[in-house]
Amino acid sequence: MSPLPDVDEARRRYVTVCVLFWLPLGLTIAPLVLLLTERGMTLVAVAGLVAAHSLTAAALELPTGGLSDVFGRRVVLAAAGVLNLVAFTLLGLGTAPWTLALGMILMGAGRALSSGPAEAWYVDTVHVRSGPDAELRTGLARGSSATSVALAVGTLVGGGIPWLLGADLGGVVLPLSIPLLLGAVIEIAFVGYVLTALRELPRPAATLRGALRDIPATVASGLRLGARDAMVRRILLSAAAVGGALAAIELLTPGRAATLTGASETGAVLYATLACVGFLCSGLGSALAPRVARLAGGGERAVLVSLASGALGLLLLGATATTTGVLAGALAATGYGLVYLGFGAAGPNENDLLHRRVTSAGRATALSVQSLALQLVGALIGLLVGILPPGPVPWLLGGGVLLAGALLWIRR
Repeated sequence: MSPLPDVDEARRRYVTVCVLFWLPLGLTIAPLVLLLTERGMTLVAVAGLVAAHSLTAAALELPTGGLSDVFGRRVVLAAAGVLNLVAFTLLGLGTAPWTLALGMILMGAGRALSSGPAEAWYVDTVHVRSGPDAELRTGLARGSSATSVALAVGTLVGGGIPWLLGADLGGVVLPLSIPLLLGAVIEIAFVGYVLTALRELPRPAATLRGALRDIPATVASGLRLGARDAMVRRILLSAAAVGGALAAIELLTPGRAATLTGASETGAVLYATLACVGFLCSGLGSALAPRVARLAGGGERAVLVSLASGALGLLLLGATATTTGVLAGALAATGYGLVYLGFGAAGPNENDLLHRRVTSAGRATALSVQSLALQLVGALIGLLVGILPPGPVPWLLGGGVLLAGALLWIRR
């Protein structure tokens, strides 16, 4: 195992982990909903499978955050990669509803395990090297930008592969299956890198008996922090609002793209292009997060401006849901870009505020509580979107939720 890296090297390793973890997930974004539809699932059933993913992640968020704080970041990240490897294989090859449901559940478990350990490792390393008052926003912004770029590239490739393959490959392997199987291969590289590149910071040796005692205590501490600290509470509620907005845009956009093109494969290409542009906007927003904070006069005002921009974007998408033409298309494209630009700029500023409120002993747990809020509200809004009539209402629901999250930051 390599020695503890300096700040610049820790930042590079953190960025690499972000790329290797999120690239395979990006490969699944464009084809997943359409693949489930090709397997015979209705939109309501797809919404149920997405909810199963989100609820699994939500149920495991706090225990897995406690695992990371007790056992260490490296082993939990590696376990997340293994679960995603199995999940992508099941989703790519599965045909029975129970197989697809199991794949979504395992992917939710992998999502829960991954939420926090890499970022917690980076922040802990910086604090050890440079002290508790070290500047974090730049590294967090680069990690968020790298995540967005990885998602953009993965989404573009994942949407393009089925279109390039075209014809059915025969058997259970569809053109829409290939991006998920490619993602499974990348997960092998992710696990290998995590096990070899992340130097675990010193911590007391963990035993099963100790973990059974310490994990619940760590989880309870994270929940108490959210209850008693007004700043942390606003961060958690904002994450919940982002989760609701993401659920709406991710569930509705693939169908809107397929409707415009008239076929699932070409719809996947269009959606992949849109998602790629969206993630690039998110990456740009993350890169600009430190500057937004300076211009807005602080991290709190930066979060307000960023989330309000995203809410405006979703409202534009809702207003153009049933209209066509050049102007409507331009407004929809602008709205789509605003959503992801706002998400990107808000994230590093929120997490910079969060890390100044928590210690290393509960850092991953705090990030898991944040992700839990996002997943729970995302699952709820996703179910509502699945049963609401087509048109502007589902889009406006997501925009209203995100606007409520932005309004939390009006008062200090």
